[in-house]
Parts: sequence; C-alpha cells; structure tokens
Amino acid sequence: MNAQQGTGTETAHRVVILGAGYAGMAAAVQLAVRTKRHQGVQVTVVNAQERFTERLRLHMTATGQELAELSIPEVLEGTGARFVRGWVTAVDADVKTVRIDDHRVLHYDTLVYGLGTVADTSAVPGVEDHAYSLSTVQEAELLADRLGRLGGGTVAVVGSGLTGVESAAEIAERYPESNVVLLGRQEPGATMNAKAAAYLRAALGRLGVQVRAGVEVAKVLPDSVELAGGESIAAEAVLWTSGTRVSPLAAAAGLAVDERGRVVTDATLRSVSHPDVYAIGDAAAIRQGYGVMHGTCQGGMPTGVHAATSIDRVLKGKQPRPFRFGYYHTPVSLGRGDAVVQFTHPDDSPRRICLTGRMAVRYKETVTASPWPTYGRMKKMPASGAFWPRGGRFTRTQEAR
Repeated sequence: MNAQQGTGTETAHRVVILGAGYAGMAAAVQLAVRTKRHQGVQVTVVNAQERFTERLRLHMTATGQELAELSIPEVLEGTGARFVRGWVTAVDADVKTVRIDDHRVLHYDTLVYGLGTVADTSAVPGVEDHAYSLSTVQEAELLADRLGRLGGGTVAVVGSGLTGVESAAEIAERYPESNVVLLGRQEPGATMNAKAAAYLRAALGRLGVQVRAGVEVAKVLPDSVELAGGESIAAEAVLWTSGTRVSPLAAAAGLAVDERGRVVTDATLRSVSHPDVYAIGDAAAIRQGYGVMHGTCQGGMPTGVHAATSIDRVLKGKQPRPFRFGYYHTPVSLGRGDAVVQFTHPDDSPRRICLTGRMAVRYKETVTASPWPTYGRMKKMPASGAFWPRGGRFTRTQEAR
C-alpha cells in the first residue's frame, strides 16, 4: 500500500480513479503529483491487479516471451496516491460510491472512469468456450501454454485488424512448425496507404501466414472455426481479436452511454449526465471534429492527463479546458525483426509517409516502451506529460467552427 494522501479528514476531496491502464495511470500520476500539496485532496487508484498490463505487448506474452513485471504501486510511490487492489463490481453515480469485490465500498467526490475494453467474446457462438483472447496477461499466458504444447497444427487468428496482424506474425515467427491462418472481413493493412499495406502483406507472406480476407466467422468449435456460408477450417487453437466491448458498469450506474456502452463526454471529458465523473481512454466516447475517437494508447494517455489537469483546475476554482487530440501514427510489429509504421493525418487517415524494416522496428519499440518511463518523468515534471498533437482543424468540433 502507498502512503495515504491528504489529511484523512472528512473534508478531503476524494478522487477515485477506476482502472490503471495507459489512460488511468496517466490520470493517477498527473493528478496525485499536481495535488500533492493540496492538503484537502485524496487520490485513490483502483485496479484488479498490481501488475501493469502492457497491452501493446500482449501478443509477445501469448507466444511465451517473458516481459518485465511493472508494478503499479511502485510507480505511484511518492505521489501520495493510494492504491486499492480489487475488481470494481458496481458504481452508483447518484450516491457517488464504488463497490469493490462486492463487499468494500469507496465514496468519491470526483470519479475518473477508465475501465477500458476487452475482447468481445460474446457476439459469436463458441468464442467464449473455445477461443483464446488477449484482454489480460493471464489470458495471453493461457494461449502461450497452449501454443507451447501444440508441436504443429493450425492456429486460426480471427480478426485482421492490427492486433490480429501482430499476433499472427508473432505466432508464425515463434512457432514456424505451425500453420497460421489469419481470418478477417478486411485485407490486413486496409487502413494504410498502398506502400505500407503491400509491405505488411508481403511480410505476412514471408512468415508463412495464410490470409483469408472477406470472410466472417459464424461459430467456433473445439477443433475448428465455421465461416458464414458453411465452410469449416480445422484449427488446434483459435485466437479471437475481432472486436472489443466495454464493461456494462457505466450503463448500470446510470451514466449516459453511446450504443457501444462508452461514457458520453462533453468537450472537457466530463460525463454529459454526471459532471462529477470524467471518462478516459477506451471507456469514453470522446467526439472530435473527425468523429468519435477510437481506443489507442496514443490517444488514451492524453485523455488521462487532460482529465487530471481539468480536475486540478476545478479544484483551484478554474474552468476545465476542451480536450483536443489528433492521431499521428500507426506502428505495427511483424515479428521481432520487422515492422511497418504508417504516419497519419490527425483524423487517422494515412499520409504518404511510412517506415518499414529495421527502422520501423526501432520506432515501434520506442513507442511501445515509452509509457512506463513517461509516468516516471511525470512524477518529477508533471508538465512533461501535457504535450501531444492537438490536430488543428481536424479536431475542432462543429460548434467551435
């Protein structure tokens, strides 16, 4: 447990941060450090486990590669934030309480809701029972155990988005005796420019990945996947990366949510229905000029920092500022020795510029490794985390134009 923040009196302003992913950790470190000298502020971080989940590396964990164990309490040490380990089982936005593990209750004055997404294993029959996913380290380790015992056979990776591509490449490189099949509605690299997409597909081909685009999986069975139309593909292991879903807790709490269950926010990241709740990362439906943001680490961390600075401003009697963010890249690993980086416009459409090969590998690793040292820098210099592309004209909402 970390040092307690604040005076411990009943008048302390209680800020509870739910989730310690990329966005939640950014919010926690920023807010705790910025309010450390405020004797009337108490910051509490709630997460299901003490180990920080590097979601950008879960495809490596899934192939048996050992990664550093990053401790959430360790990075919070010295900030004054309090860490509570447990599962969030309910939120009552009207009485301002959070229930942990069904028997502990935390009261808050301001809530930062950062319970992000997990793989959507409920939409297709059989996925929940017969497929693996990469929502947590534990799930990735289960797949690693299975792959390590296969000794060949077919591994089906369902979903041709970035997670599916990275996973298929990693499995094919790590287990060359296995036949890896990548199944998806779109061609891999569909959001990239022609050069980057061609490079990505060629790399998958060199690794021996069989790509089946334009297909949809209708059912997962113990030893196969069934496609819409009836075709069956035998598979000794299935990895599901097709689609994500958010926790139903926000909707159950009475917060205004969109059709996907994400908390709808105003321009400052406050819930439109409960202004004492801020939503960040994948859990939030944040509208910019180009549309609603999609969940990525590059956008998640800025939302956490912005929520923290907004709360700090409100506590000082100031108004929070609008949040603006523009995308700038899409880095994709293709095994340990290859990668492609697509640079983007702020609306996430592809630019003409891309990196490939070893230079892209170095770039991708720099990006993947950057969050943890960034939190460390923010402990010493909070302002160092407040720089990101605002996106110019792309991010201005219609009301601001």
